[in-house]
Amino acid sequence: MTLRWTWCRFGDLDADSVYDMLALRNRIFVVEQNCAYLDPDGLDRDSWHLLGRDDAGVLRAYLRVVDPGLKFAEPSIGRVVLDAAMRGSGAADELLRVALQRCDEVWPGRGNRIGAQAHLQRFYGRHGFVTAGDPYDEDGIAHVDMWRAPR
Repeated sequence: MTLRWTWCRFGDLDADSVYDMLALRNRIFVVEQNCAYLDPDGLDRDSWHLLGRDDAGVLRAYLRVVDPGLKFAEPSIGRVVLDAAMRGSGAADELLRVALQRCDEVWPGRGNRIGAQAHLQRFYGRHGFVTAGDPYDEDGIAHVDMWRAPR
């Protein structure tokens, strides 16, 4: 299944896209991972949003890139989600590749810092991230900060 990628600032998202992104994020983080937390954390408004839709227009993949200086000094990729039906298809790697390419274009010479779920360190490592700290608990899930040097 091929996905169509769209980048938007929050203010440019239409109501259906906001609904779709929040629904997908909550389906994965709150329901699937059984993690009760406040998803809208005040950072969406100052982020780029990458939406991956299938041919029928269904949102299957999503992430946001928080502007530098808001969460970390560097641009930060987060809220990375992939519909369960897409797992194992390579779509997660494509999602992250598209995001990193955009970061390198928008913020040349800047690295990326993320707060990753600890069990995903190998996944992010394939994309140039290295662990940059000790594991910590965030909303009941082990996380670790990771760093990707500037390209």
